[in-house]
Parts: sequence; structure tokens; C-alpha cells
Amino acid sequence: MHDLPPLARFGTRVATGLRDVTADPAALDSTGFWAVVADFEGRLTCARFDDVREEPVPAPVPGRWQGPAVGDWSSSLDRAAYTAGVRRIREHIAAGEVYQANLCRVLAAPVAPGADVDDLTALLARGNPAPYAGTIRLPEHGVETATASPELFLRRRGRVVESGPIKGTGRTEADLLEKDYAENVMIVDLVRNDIGRVCATGSVTVPDLCAVEKHPGLVHLVSTVRGELRDGAGWPELLDAAFPPGSVTGAPKSSALRILDALEPVPRGPYCGGIGWVDADRGTGELAVGIRTFWIDRTAGDQPLLRFGTGAGITWGSDPEAEWRETELKASRLLAVASGTYEVSGEGITT
Repeated sequence: MHDLPPLARFGTRVATGLRDVTADPAALDSTGFWAVVADFEGRLTCARFDDVREEPVPAPVPGRWQGPAVGDWSSSLDRAAYTAGVRRIREHIAAGEVYQANLCRVLAAPVAPGADVDDLTALLARGNPAPYAGTIRLPEHGVETATASPELFLRRRGRVVESGPIKGTGRTEADLLEKDYAENVMIVDLVRNDIGRVCATGSVTVPDLCAVEKHPGLVHLVSTVRGELRDGAGWPELLDAAFPPGSVTGAPKSSALRILDALEPVPRGPYCGGIGWVDADRGTGELAVGIRTFWIDRTAGDQPLLRFGTGAGITWGSDPEAEWRETELKASRLLAVASGTYEVSGEGITT
């Protein structure tokens, strides 16, 4: 639906009145308010808006969002292929090539040509509220993305930068395993190294390690890594050092990326990339890791596809079937919201 006007929505902050679009990260250190989408594969879209205001996320309008039927979703990796991929990563770990790798699959289902990602945003706000919820609608630039991300990729306040990697997921805290804590610490080390490349020597700290956060339907282990940018470093240097996010790649990052490229049959797109905003006038910004993220793909023909990614971190201690179940757990609630099989009651969300 290309007659929909460009829009960005982050929590209660709404931006309209598109001024310009660029792929140059240096623009984020210029002026104005920018919406940012960085695909996992590296495509960067920065959109500057003139009108930024506060308003509540609209309530869902019954029947406005026509989501896919539950049975219409297909996966880039089926159960057999995914579990085989887990076993292959364990072989790479045994060979000393990698310590951890995040194996992902992309789900897809057809939606109506008139589907508006902002209508899905309203449903997600009720059905799966998230601290880094965001929507960017730039139909003429191939960006129609809605995220219910719980994970901070990069926050910037002046020269201070933070990242909040998530590793470890369960239905309850009791489900978290020793493997989850070990994996979180491993990724914290990677993020410390990434951020340390552009921060002043000695300024990188870990204020929180393996804190348990509760989210709708599951819990996560979350850590915080903080540093102070060195003189001369801005958004281009920060993104170059930290992208793609360590929590959704693996360690060492370069080895994990090579292994995942051979195992994952389709691009991740905005899934596992970065989605958020930058206020260049104030020197602030907040990019989420693009997990729990939907996007509309209109490149496949007359019938657009709604896409959604899910994945799990694989270590030597991984059980292939348990990792498949983790990808199902992460996807189940959000697919139900998008397909209209969750109902909002006075007590919250019920099936």
C-alpha cells in the first residue's frame, strides 16, 4: 500500500513529515530526528522527519489488520533442517572454530496487499508490550517494519554508550540453565570488545551481569555494557565496531558469521539488525536489536509476505530439539498476535 505516508513510531513518540533518506551513518551526527533501520546484512536506511510529537499508540481497530491464518506460516528451516544445523554448529565448536553461534530461521506468510504495518503495531502494543517497540513505515524505500524488541543494541547519551545483550531464555526463571549463564557471559565479553574498539581506554564497564528480566510469556538473562566514546568517534565508528549485534551472531563474531551464512538459506533482513531512533540535535539515540520483529516484503510479486525471524544461541551444551523448542517459544505469542488468535481481555492477554 504505497499511498500510506511515511511514519515512525517509538513508544509514544511519533514522527511524520519525511524530509530526507540516506544510507550514510554520518547523517546521524548532523541535525534532526532520524528513524534508523539497519538490515543484518548491512543495508542502512536513515530517515529524517520534521514533525516529532508525543501521542499514545492507537488502540487496535477491530478488523483493520488482516493477519495471516495460523496455518499459513512457512519456515526457511524446518525442524529437521534446524536441528541438523545445531548439530553442524556443535561440530564447528568441537573443531575449535567458534564458541557460540546464533542459528536463526525466517518465517513467512502472505498478507493482503493493503496491509499496514502500523495496524500490526497497535496489536503488538496490546498483545506483546516491549521496552523497545518501534515501527518504521517507508513504503517507497522498501521499509515496513514493526518490532516488539526487548533488547537494547546501542543507547547513546552524549559520549556515553550502552548495550544490553540478551542471552538465555526460558518460560520461567527456573527454566534457565547453566548453559544460559555461560552463554551470556561469553557474549558480554564480545560486546565489551566491540564497544571497546571505539571507547576511551579503561571506560568500558559491566554494571549488570545476567540480570533476570520478565517479558510476556518468557524470561531473559540481560547484561549491561557501558563505555565512553573516544574523541572523534561518532555513529559511523560505533556502528562499524558493534554491528551486527553480538548477541545474534556468535563468538568469535567473524567465524560465527561465516558459519551462519552457510547454514541459513535466506537473508535475515531487519531481523537481528538494528531498529530505532537518533536525535542528532540532542546527541541521543536508542537502537534495538531487531528481534521479535515483523516486516512486510513486497518484492516477491503481487502477494506481499509478512516475515518474522526467530532463533537460538547454540553452544557445545546445546540439545538440538531443545533449541528448536526455544525458537518456537520465542515465536508463538507474536505469531498468535499477528494472526489474530490472541484476545485482549480486561486481565491482559488470553488465548
